[in-house]
Amino acid sequence: MTYNQPPEQARKKKSSVLWNVMTFLVVVAIGLLVWYFATLWRNPRFLLNPFPPEPSATVFFTETPTITPIQQPPTWTPSITIQPTASRTRAYTWTPLDFVPSETFTLTPIDTQTPSITTTPMPASAEITYHPSTDVHPSSGCDWMGIGGTVLGLDGEPLQFQSIQLGGELGEVIISQLRLSGSAPDYGSSGFEFELGTKPVESTQTLWIQLFDNTNKALTEKIYFDTFDDCERNLVKVAFKRNR
Repeated sequence: MTYNQPPEQARKKKSSVLWNVMTFLVVVAIGLLVWYFATLWRNPRFLLNPFPPEPSATVFFTETPTITPIQQPPTWTPSITIQPTASRTRAYTWTPLDFVPSETFTLTPIDTQTPSITTTPMPASAEITYHPSTDVHPSSGCDWMGIGGTVLGLDGEPLQFQSIQLGGELGEVIISQLRLSGSAPDYGSSGFEFELGTKPVESTQTLWIQLFDNTNKALTEKIYFDTFDDCERNLVKVAFKRNR
């Protein structure tokens, strides 16, 4: 009596065999991959490596030759000793020369002229005189001290708006004042005046006065003058005059 399996069971048996075969193949493939990567890790230059590393330079070690100097046989070198011998040296004979007097030269100094420096005079000059202050200020008596004056042109005409600067020291006081000609008509149409105090004070060449034109160009040098402790000389008059 023959027993036949049902078709459904036969299909399941065939399917299980197919899965077993595929599982075996997968296990074999995994084993091959493990072997392949292990081989690459140990030997990167493996024949089946698609990306082999660059070959490194090979270093060859060679023995360094040692130079052995050749020993020369000792030789005897004779030395020559020179014995000094006495010799005569001829002495030089000195012949005196007759002294012949030569012509004597006399140096004649050359007259050199020292150049002289010609200074150009300033365009204006000043005349200083001393007066009692009562000539201009009758009621001042001896209780006043100052400087006043005028500025005149080439033809003696009054020059207005010229600058007059007063500077220096009077006692322990520093003086620095500026006036314009024409600001003190008591001295004339080009008059100017500097009031210095309420009593006369003596000084020697410590005060100076200087004239400038209306463009601030100096017309005189600084002119130094004296003052006196004297009621008859407590007004210093300065008369400026253009010379050119």
